[in-house]
Order: sequence, then structure tokens, then C-alpha cells
Amino acid sequence: MKNKSLFGISVALFWCIAGGAVLSFGLFNVHSHCNITEGGILGLTLLLEHWLGISPGISGAVLNVLCYAFGIKVLGKRFIFYSLASAVSFSGFYTLWELAGPLFSGLEKNMLLACLVGAVFVGIGAGLCVRAGGAPCGDDAFAMTMARLSGKNIRIFYLISDLAVLIFSASYLPLEGIAFSLVSVVLSGWIIGFIADVGRKKA
Repeated sequence: MKNKSLFGISVALFWCIAGGAVLSFGLFNVHSHCNITEGGILGLTLLLEHWLGISPGISGAVLNVLCYAFGIKVLGKRFIFYSLASAVSFSGFYTLWELAGPLFSGLEKNMLLACLVGAVFVGIGAGLCVRAGGAPCGDDAFAMTMARLSGKNIRIFYLISDLAVLIFSASYLPLEGIAFSLVSVVLSGWIIGFIADVGRKKA
């Protein structure tokens, strides 16, 4: 029984790490170079990178830890454990992608394709982490905590954080970029939900 439990934890950690790698790859190679942003913590890291020159690998780690600390009593230690594994993976791999340099070229010339490709990376990466039992970004933990404390639908807090970041992102992105970012946010959110729920029986 103990070995089975350790195996389950190992598998969950693997998917958290893999999800963080996929998520960071898309954010660096697509979003960061194509003037497309995301909502929540992901979009905020890109905003800080543009105005303050702070790498998302660093700002993401700090912001995520703060959000996880805020929700640890409500969400439980296991969720925080898997979430921290996802966040560390995201930050570590983002730094690795920065050292390797961008792998896509010319994608910024087709904004629609860029937002779709970016949404797929974000959706798959975050979806794998959520399915494993964690969350790669602190805004997930923040939204879940606020929803449980207030009794309101979690989508309200996701919507508030996403719209707030998109509004502030208008300070450096053209309206066209904001529009495509909104498409990316909606699509990536659908993919996350699909990966988290596919194959699972509803209670």
C-alpha cells in the first residue's frame, strides 16, 4: 500500500514537472515574443518583464509562493506541495528556455496563429498540473481560496484577475494584441478544463 502511494505521488510529480515545462515553453517562445499576454499571474509576469525587466522565471516564483502561502490553510498541504512542484518547474524551465533562446521565428507575423499556438501550450501545460492535483500559477490557488472563503463561484475570481491584468497590459500592448490575448485566455481556459476532466467520472 505504501509503495502504491509513493508511486502515485511520483506520477503526480512527473506530470506537475512536465506541465510546468510545457507551460513555460509556450509562454517564452510564443507569448513573450508575439505581444500576446495571459491573465492572472502569467500575464502579470509578462507585464513586469516589459516595464521592469524582471524575468518571469523570477517574478513567477515570488508571486506564486505568496499566493500559495495565502491559501495553504484552505487548500491543504498536498495541493500546495504539488503546486510548488509545478511552480518550481515553470521557473526553472523558463530560465532554461531563456538561455536556449527563442525556437520559433516569424510566428509574430501571424497573430491569430500565435494566439492559438500559445493557448495550446498554456492549456496543456496548466491542464497537466491541475489534473495531477496542483496548480502552476498562484492565481489558481488565490481563486480557489477566495471562492471557498466567500462561497461564490470560482469563475468570478478568475474573471476579475484575468480582466485586471489584461487592462493593465493595454499600457504596453496595442488593442489588437489585447484582443488576441483575450482569445488565447478563453481557449487556454477551455483546454485546461478539458484535460483536467477528460476520462474522469462525474460525482
